[in-house]
Amino acid sequence: MTEVHATPAPVPADRPALPDRLSVDPRSPFHVAAIFEHEIGIRFNGKERGDVEEYCISEGWIKVPAGRSVDRKGQPLMLKLKGQVESFYR
Repeated sequence: MTEVHATPAPVPADRPALPDRLSVDPRSPFHVAAIFEHEIGIRFNGKERGDVEEYCISEGWIKVPAGRSVDRKGQPLMLKLKGQVESFYR
């Protein structure tokens, strides 16, 4: 199966470029606080998702919470879903 990666939309001059991989968790090395000052959106397999915790465009996956399940440290358990990922500013 061949994956088609969409070309990124032009980023407005007042906003930083969206990275290939981004995480909502501030403890992650892939967290960029400057990006979260603006509202961003994630489109997964053509549908916009509002529950994405982390994504990687080049590898084609997103991580979403697995319901209300939490690990022993109280962090939500994550599911890794594979498909076409696009990120954009709203």
